Amino acid sequence: MNKKLIISGILILICSLVLSLLILGIKNIKVDEFHPVSVIFVVDASASNQSQLDEEISYLKSLCSVLDPEDSIKIMRVSESSYLIYEGSPMDSASINKTLKAFTKYDKDEYGTAYGEALQKAFGHALTMYKEGYIPSIVIIGDLENEGDASKQINWDLLPKNVENIKKYVPEISMMFVYAHPEKLDLVKSKLTPVLGERKLIVANKETAVKSQRKLLNAIGR
Repeated sequence: MNKKLIISGILILICSLVLSLLILGIKNIKVDEFHPVSVIFVVDASASNQSQLDEEISYLKSLCSVLDPEDSIKIMRVSESSYLIYEGSPMDSASINKTLKAFTKYDKDEYGTAYGEALQKAFGHALTMYKEGYIPSIVIIGDLENEGDASKQINWDLLPKNVENIKKYVPEISMMFVYAHPEKLDLVKSKLTPVLGERKLIVANKETAVKSQRKLLNAIGR
């Protein structure tokens, strides 16, 4: 009888130790907190970019497919002027397709690329979405050519300062430039890497665009 009591006591002690270790382990497990993302796309629909626009739209859709249903996107069209053409879920493929088809058509009466104007609006959207609890990322899809009204183009000397200012309010912001010529992308790197760093700034030409998806997910914390 004493032997059985001793064995039972040892088993109870072992079970208690195992249970205590399991409880301690569960308490120490850190669950990553999910943060929804807002991706603001700037799509070049200008005359100079029409030849690669179909491929760029397919790329935009592929980026939407790797986002989460709780994420949000905005799509801005840029040509002679820049304006918002879609905002909503990245999973609403039908609406995204209809919007892009309707508002990225070539317009012979439009000339120019208002990238500078588009970026200023994108920064404003990023600030608003950050206040709403989203982590913003701006994705510029196009050749980055400066055409037309100079006041609407990118001022490459002022852009780093503008990005630095938005970072004061949106420290997690990331930017991605894809489908431009390597010479333009090199300019982007030289101007914005000191401000955003390697992880938060992504550049990719036509040949490397697909491989850049993983970098974007890393930049937004996925």
